[in-house]
Amino acid sequence: MSHELNTADRPRWMGVGRSAEQDSHAAAAAAARAAVVGADPKLVLVFAAITHDPAAVQEGIREVVGEVPVLGCTTHGEIGPGGPLDGSVTVAVIGGTGFTVTSAIAQQVSGRQREAGVELARAVNRADRRPYRALLMLTDGMIRDQETILRGCYSVLGASVPLFGGAAADGWRMTGTYVMADGKVLTDAVAAVMIESDAPLAVAVRHGWRRLGTPMIVTGSENGRVLTLDDRPALDVYLERLGAPADAYTDVNAFVDFALPRPIGVQRRSGVEARNVSTEIDLAGRTIGGGSSIDLGGLTWVMEGDEESILAATDAACRDVREALDGREPIGMLTFSCAALRAVLGDEGIRKEGAHLEEAAAGVPFAGFYTYGEIARVRGIDGFHNQTLVVLALT
Repeated sequence: MSHELNTADRPRWMGVGRSAEQDSHAAAAAAARAAVVGADPKLVLVFAAITHDPAAVQEGIREVVGEVPVLGCTTHGEIGPGGPLDGSVTVAVIGGTGFTVTSAIAQQVSGRQREAGVELARAVNRADRRPYRALLMLTDGMIRDQETILRGCYSVLGASVPLFGGAAADGWRMTGTYVMADGKVLTDAVAAVMIESDAPLAVAVRHGWRRLGTPMIVTGSENGRVLTLDDRPALDVYLERLGAPADAYTDVNAFVDFALPRPIGVQRRSGVEARNVSTEIDLAGRTIGGGSSIDLGGLTWVMEGDEESILAATDAACRDVREALDGREPIGMLTFSCAALRAVLGDEGIRKEGAHLEEAAAGVPFAGFYTYGEIARVRGIDGFHNQTLVVLALT
């Protein structure tokens, strides 16, 4: 199966191809052929199920596109026209006049997250720039404290360059994810590409979670975990605020089931961001966290949501990104959703999410994947999210 949508009649174009063939090389080649819909391709993005061989995927794409830069990662499901898929290779290609792309890789990132962000940003920050830019990043989903990577990028690029991307996934196995770049299969790494354009681009982010009750203060925090809230063990405060059942306090599976649809909200300059606390469970230490930074002294809330609020956020993110283009029709969109949202929505729910994305795209090509964390920095210095939809639109 392959699926193609394109905007090849424009000076700049984006195409999307998808293949459900089981052979990794063949699937990637078929998807790439469907996605190359115009002249002068500039960048290939590939989102592949963890069941595929990332090396063979890149070889299949190279067979079609030659030396065009290829970046990608493994997923917890692939997003694109026709609805969400498992086991596929989904490819997006951008090209045409008025695009410049500059890519870079940072390896052995754990323990030097900020340094890696600085390294990446310096490598892609050309002096001779086109007027519109965004930095797209694909990260190993096992790296902790990814917010610090973004802060390193921000320290070099400043507020004028939006950041966008996602953390690689592995089908909810939580054993290891892979990033693809320059023909390499990478772990503990970040692949980044600066997309420069003569035409506007925009980034939007939305979540569908509602704050409950009064805020809590983070009184103990380290290494991406919240140790205490209001000077008490964070896990207990979280569960008490939500009126959790007794077994959620002592049983890992019960805690996961309870916490998955109930993230915590973290106050940022750009608003209240959602943080998934249903992974990396610490019943013994009574701490909470999902691997991303939650600063000491920060305000947090318990949150809740449902299918209706999540789908409303999907619509809002797509609406926001179009409005930010000031009436220009996009040539394509990248749409990254969260693996934890998929777990909350279920199979029927993600089919609805896919239908909402397709309706919002209105014939415009779109592609993405279910991530272990979403990147969208538009305002402020922070931009790593959980249980959120992020969208990048190109014109």
